[in-house]
Amino acid sequence: MIECKNVTLRYKNQLALDGVSFTLKENTICGVLGRNGAGKTSLLALLAAYRRPTSGEVRVFGEDPYENPAIMPKIAFIADKNEENNGFTVRDTLKLAAAFRPHWDEIYAQKLVKRFELPLKKTMENLSHGQRAAVRAVVGLSSRCEVTIYDEAYLGMDAAFRKRFVSEILDDFTQNPRTVLFSTHYINDMSNLFGEVLILDKGKIAVFDNCDVLRQKRLDSESPTLQDLFIELTGGINSER
Repeated sequence: MIECKNVTLRYKNQLALDGVSFTLKENTICGVLGRNGAGKTSLLALLAAYRRPTSGEVRVFGEDPYENPAIMPKIAFIADKNEENNGFTVRDTLKLAAAFRPHWDEIYAQKLVKRFELPLKKTMENLSHGQRAAVRAVVGLSSRCEVTIYDEAYLGMDAAFRKRFVSEILDDFTQNPRTVLFSTHYINDMSNLFGEVLILDKGKIAVFDNCDVLRQKRLDSESPTLQDLFIELTGGINSER
């Protein structure tokens, strides 16, 4: 499904990813964890066909995803980005997303609009940060893409909205399995989502393992939770760049 072989990514003199290799099986939810600057966004951008690696290979469905018209419609990349100034209403934003997603589920999208209490006629710039995050959540869920990538896409949601979001991801995944990569700093809130976990530290993979196996290995350790393991390996928690 998704494979990286000795992937390196440089931005001028900065090494963002250094020899990253892993294979992620189909229809699983993978947590992608790492401190600020660890390379999470860089890795996810490669998988989403936004960038090409400096060296190494990235394969999605067995093909290089970059500028690949057969692969790109199958991938949704949902990121915490500034949409305040595009002048679009919530309704416009959802229509635009639907136009580029061949498997868009309009009935589900309207259900989510009601669940997240989104005002369709308001422009994105007039929404709260949490409401804009909810719009991104609707896009990610309703796109029905075979690979859906959330890069801190829920930032700004309050605890109640995050709970709704997690509930929707789990319910929808059960009914419509897909491959989901989920970057987060809310490790305790989100860890129950993950079937696999990938922890990056300074551009390298510190851990890539099945979550149940990882939890079992750590039951008798001094760092029993996923968040404890993350802190032990990387030195702490901070916000993504």
